[in-house]
Amino acid sequence: MTQVMSTLAKVDWQGMAVYTAKNPKQAFINAAIAYVVFRQTLKMAKRVSIYGLRSTLSLLWKQITGVALRHIRRAPGTGIVVQRNISKIVKEIEDSVNVAVPGESKYLTVPEQGMSDDEILAILKRRQNEAGVDWKNGRVSGAVYHGGEELVRLTNEAYAMYNLTNPLHPGVFPGLRRIEAEVVRMVLDLYNGDADCCGTTTSGGTESIIMAVRSHVVWGREIRGINNANIVVPVTAHAAFDKAAEYFGIGITHIPVDPLTQKVDVNAMRRAIDSDTVLIVGSSATFPHGVADDLEALSQMAIKYKVGLHVDSCLGSFVMPFLKEAGFPEIVCDFRLPGVTSISCDTHKYGFAPKGTSVVMYRNKQMRHYQYFTISTWPGGIYASPTIAGSRSGAVIAGCWAAMTKMGRNGYLQQCKDIVNCRISIQKGIEQIPELYVVGEPSSTVVAFSSHEPVGIFGIMDEMKKRGWDLSPLQYPSALHLACTRLTVPVAGEFLRDLSDSVAQVKASPESYNKGSQAIYGFASTVPDTTIIDEVAQGFIDALYAA
Repeated sequence: MTQVMSTLAKVDWQGMAVYTAKNPKQAFINAAIAYVVFRQTLKMAKRVSIYGLRSTLSLLWKQITGVALRHIRRAPGTGIVVQRNISKIVKEIEDSVNVAVPGESKYLTVPEQGMSDDEILAILKRRQNEAGVDWKNGRVSGAVYHGGEELVRLTNEAYAMYNLTNPLHPGVFPGLRRIEAEVVRMVLDLYNGDADCCGTTTSGGTESIIMAVRSHVVWGREIRGINNANIVVPVTAHAAFDKAAEYFGIGITHIPVDPLTQKVDVNAMRRAIDSDTVLIVGSSATFPHGVADDLEALSQMAIKYKVGLHVDSCLGSFVMPFLKEAGFPEIVCDFRLPGVTSISCDTHKYGFAPKGTSVVMYRNKQMRHYQYFTISTWPGGIYASPTIAGSRSGAVIAGCWAAMTKMGRNGYLQQCKDIVNCRISIQKGIEQIPELYVVGEPSSTVVAFSSHEPVGIFGIMDEMKKRGWDLSPLQYPSALHLACTRLTVPVAGEFLRDLSDSVAQVKASPESYNKGSQAIYGFASTVPDTTIIDEVAQGFIDALYAA
């Protein structure tokens, strides 16, 4: 401070005042330039403090080359060629997704005459059995969280019983209101919520996360006067946080992770927090690598800097709360951490509830109020809803309640033991294959792994696909992951045998796998102009709606 004051004392303030009075226009221009330079310098300094000099320069170079490529794409001739190639890729995607089924009719208009029950059910049955990944025998990563045939029959019956119900009308369906409230309370109990803790059901983990972000943005605006909110998340946090940031028009800073553990760099996160930060995020566990961030450190940080802390336990759901009791190392990821202000938990994953159910929890009712939407001036009456949707399906909530009460704590405890032990056995098997290595420090049901060159990891993915396995591709770093479920448990040995054979196949002729998935994902992770990948991804979504 003494040096700063000494420097300021040497400034010729009188001369500056005279110059400004004589040259107001130029002085204004100089001041504007100085302001812009100062702002950019601060931004660059913050980036360096978070990512380090080398990574900052690498990101800057990627941004510059990305902008340059986008301009090149707009140039006559070049842009046409690039767009033609993108269109070709999108067409190939559409052709692979929208495959004509011989003998199967298309229904593109409402039939003039209603079809019979038998006709309808026959068509649905055929389409249900169209060729795909053999999920019933555990050959898919995650996706289907199956609690057993007996539980499926029960949840289907509960679903059918409540098929016409809607939580938007609690006066019409009072029993459904109790069911929903009990689902929330049971999940709060698993996450050590006290009497003040509360929550709501949502349609899934993405909506739970979006609601938690909204609550903290509104809290920041109303309590702290923050009009340009930002959130700080690990780079491994779920993409739903990016979706929320885009939807709400707020800033988002992605924090790097430790390359060995894949846990968020706590010091970098601390440096990223500023006066407009309303929320920091930790995962328990991350989707890519099944790693739990250092939540205790993040809790202390949230308290110190007076920001919210969201724990994303959508994937950890009904596994993390049972780890200690099941004999595994405990990971505290709940309201026992004093800095935690919200938690998301998917009941439709390891809770085995029907798809379309999740719970977002809050430290107190005030935080939950910031999630709500209310309007008292609408001509249709006073309107209030807890989440994004107005009308919601009561059937999935009833199915969720049925699954939770049928499984019970003992049922979930046993599933935790079985599935986590399955992940551990697969992880140990992967570690025995010299060409492979595990990415990060898995703590729950997910194991991620990559390969040593020249064996390409995406070549292995292609070989595993030939053997009927559908694994999830990862990037930054390139890897594959397997989310173990109840269906994976009996086929763990078969998975490891097929994996070993696939590695041997790729190792014997690595150059043969430079095309296929290796080319696609290798290109996606290195191309500077991400709008190219965005266009292809949009084309894929379009293809899903091609009838």
